[in-house]
This record gives sequence, C-alpha cells and structure tokens, in this order.
Amino acid sequence: MPAIRLGTRASTLATTQSEMVASLLRSQGLDVDLTTITTHGDTSTASLASMGGIGVFASAIRAALLGDSADIAVHSFKDLPTGRPLGLAIGAVPVREDPRDALVARDGLTLDQLPQAASVGTGSPRRVAQLLSVRPDLSIVDIRGNVDTRLGRVKGLGRYSKDGGTEDLDAVILAASGLARLGHSNVITEFLDPSIMLPAPAQGALAVECRTADVRHGTLAKALANIDDQATRLSATAERAVLSHLEAGCAAPIGALAHLEPASGESPDVLTLDVVVAAVDGSRTIREQVSVELPEEAEPALVAAHTLGVTAADELLDDGATDVADLKASGSTR
Repeated sequence: MPAIRLGTRASTLATTQSEMVASLLRSQGLDVDLTTITTHGDTSTASLASMGGIGVFASAIRAALLGDSADIAVHSFKDLPTGRPLGLAIGAVPVREDPRDALVARDGLTLDQLPQAASVGTGSPRRVAQLLSVRPDLSIVDIRGNVDTRLGRVKGLGRYSKDGGTEDLDAVILAASGLARLGHSNVITEFLDPSIMLPAPAQGALAVECRTADVRHGTLAKALANIDDQATRLSATAERAVLSHLEAGCAAPIGALAHLEPASGESPDVLTLDVVVAAVDGSRTIREQVSVELPEEAEPALVAAHTLGVTAADELLDDGATDVADLKASGSTR
C-alpha cells in the first residue's frame, strides 16, 4: 500500500497534531507522510470573526482531499464547520485532550487576581463574552497569531515569540489542549473551570477527515477505526449538534461541554451536556444542562448524542438565545 498523504497546515500546532495522528496510524502498520497545505486563514491578517470564523482554515485542506492531493487531514475539531462536503467523512476522533480554556497571565496571576482594567488577549467572541460576564472591568484585546506569538504578548513571556514578543498584555486565554500538545502547560496560571467558561464545542478533540470511500473498507478504514475513541466522538457529536441546530459558526459566543458517565451495574452510559450562549459584552448569559441514557450499540448511541445536542439548543432558544446572540435560529423545531 502506498504511503498515506496527511494534509496539514504549516503552523507548529497543526503539524504537531498531525504528527500525533500519523504516529497513531504508523502504530497500526501504515506508512504516513505529511504534506503542507496553505489556507486563506494562514495568509490573511484580518480577524477570525470578520473572515467568518476559524472554518477558513479547513476549506483548502478539504479541497485537497476532494482533489486527491491528500488522503487524510487532521483538524482541531472545534475549528471544523458543522457542514460536511459531499464525499468526505470523519474517519476517526482520537482520545480527547483537556477541553478547558487556560489563562496565561503575568506574574502567575489567576483570573480573580488580575488587576482592575487588566488587558487580556483573545480572538474568540465566546471567550470574550464569558470573560466579561465575570470580570466586566477587563480590557479585551483582539489578537491573532500562532500560540508562541500570543504567549509572547504576555508581559514576561516574550521569549516564546520568534521576534522576542511585544509583551503588551497582562494575560491571554488559549486552549489548554494546544498548550499541552506543544509542551507549554507550564505557562498556564489557571485552568478556567467550565462553570466560569465553557469551552468551544469539541475543543481539545481532533478530527481525522478522509474521503467517504476510504472509511468504508480497506486497510486505512481499519486503522482509522482502531484509533477512534467512542467516548470522545459521542461528546463531540453532542456539542457540535448545538452549533448545527442553532446555525451558528465556530466563532459564535456559544460554549458546550459533554461528559460521559460510564455504565455501572445495570445502569447504562449517561451523557450529560452543559451549554451556554452569552452576549458578547457579557451582559447576559443563558446556561442549560441536559442528559440522556445511551443505547449500548455504537450507531444508536451517536444518534442519541446528536439528539441531545439538538435538545440543548432548543432549550437555549426557548430561553431567548436569539435575543442574547446573533443566531439564525431557523434550525429550531419548536
């Protein structure tokens, strides 16, 4: 069998995540080569929100899959649009890294310890909304760039940036998973509890995308099945169903986190989903929690997980989510 071509962005985090999946597939006996793909999100200096969200990173990679210049691609699942192009499928969702958001602040400060009007950098409306709901005094700075560039903007952490960093911020907020994968967990000054900041749907999870035909049979299909983690896929399915049903993009001020409680005795697996919609200025938030008992079979369990996400989205809509955030809400069945 020829080497599997794994399409990846050139950023350090993207290649690190791709190499992690490549290693998993090599452990299954496959030969895997990484091939670099440049995306619009990599070349533009505009804010992510103005470009329509982080899905801009996925389009070029998906085109490479459909154009047969790559066989598989590894995405940060939270960055992947909920709509899937015809001919592509999620072949595997490996075990999830820590889904929480992380505060990286000067002098080891926590969120409560940041001084009045402290400057905090993030490019995520979801993080801005939830941050301002608990600390409306903070000064939020819209930032872009790779992980090291963002770290280099924190006072005292310029060494992480190639150019020495600007060190103009008191803190930044990043995904704990990305920091862990890059070996930077040591700079985290606080893991933000989901009760304060719910992460983006599927944050911390990776999605291995491939052509539909390649996930149905053959050596690649078998290898992908072997690195798939059902608990992670169930959680990500429920969380992303919230976005899909609300017709919201990955940059919308929506957080979601699912937790699987394994079966005990005669009790079935239970999937619990926490969701939030927040006004970008932090003036109002709506939170919901829903749960479902899962069937034992894999496919019916995934259907139940998706339905759970739809239920949570409808609960948000019933409580006025469209008045809080800019949502189309046409996906509601109520």
